[in-house]
Amino acid sequence: MSTTGRDLALRLRRLLALAIATTLALFLSYRGVHDDAVPLNDATAPGILAVDTARGALDGAHRVVESGGGGDISGEFHTRISVAQQSLALAASENVTGVEGRHDLQTVTGLIAVYSVWLDRMGREPAGSPLRAAYLHYADQVLGPGADGDIMSRLADLRAGQVAEARRQAAFPWQSWAGWGAVAALWVSWCAALLETQCFLRRRFREPVRFPLSAAAALGAIGVPALAVRTATAHAAMADALSRVRDPVAAQRVPDVADEVAGILENAWFWASLSDWIVLGGAVVVVLTVWGLWPRIAEYRFRVPR
Repeated sequence: MSTTGRDLALRLRRLLALAIATTLALFLSYRGVHDDAVPLNDATAPGILAVDTARGALDGAHRVVESGGGGDISGEFHTRISVAQQSLALAASENVTGVEGRHDLQTVTGLIAVYSVWLDRMGREPAGSPLRAAYLHYADQVLGPGADGDIMSRLADLRAGQVAEARRQAAFPWQSWAGWGAVAALWVSWCAALLETQCFLRRRFREPVRFPLSAAAALGAIGVPALAVRTATAHAAMADALSRVRDPVAAQRVPDVADEVAGILENAWFWASLSDWIVLGGAVVVVLTVWGLWPRIAEYRFRVPR
């Protein structure tokens, strides 16, 4: 009795299992990289640059006071303080380091208020009053950097935490290597199984390769490598973006660096959204495989042996 039907069914099950496993591994591995590109672009990098802006504004505000001989707390000073507060509010909204980061930002905002109060008191003292120097000294102590707990030290620690999160997002850990290794192994196995099945059909039925199987082969052979290349490109872009914000950025350079990061990670959300299409592509490959093999299997499924 012919075993063709059983052989075809075995090949169909093998192709379906490999297609589903490859799709699942590709989906998880692809998302493992691209799902970090979006927050790096939309939240982490802007949060880091917001802290740099706040640090620059506070440093500039203090230089205004010092250039005025410890007595000038005019409009420019208050403008810079306002910029710092707005930048910290932006950093808080990005929520890069979670609850701990929000708590640090609330503490820093309170310290900025204390810093401003000391300088306001200094400004109300008459020229030559010894309290002016005392109030300026207290303001210096609050601003820092000098000791743990002052404004600048806390902002430096907060930035370090944000950069650590950016490093995590831009990294390619062993889990990612393992995931993409599994994708490569499963994809090669699927390609080999599909090629063997096509050769079997040609030997057994003496006909050209069926269109559904050719379409499934084209989709898998092109789609998986294309997504792998896109992932490698995205990882390189994330590493490049990290290099732009890893070290403190001068306040005047923040807008330029923000534009550079946005350009490097342009359309990160679009590439991340392609993960949904991976599942759809896998489903299409499964349908095409069944479509290509089932008619031949059906010829033997209900055949009555003589």
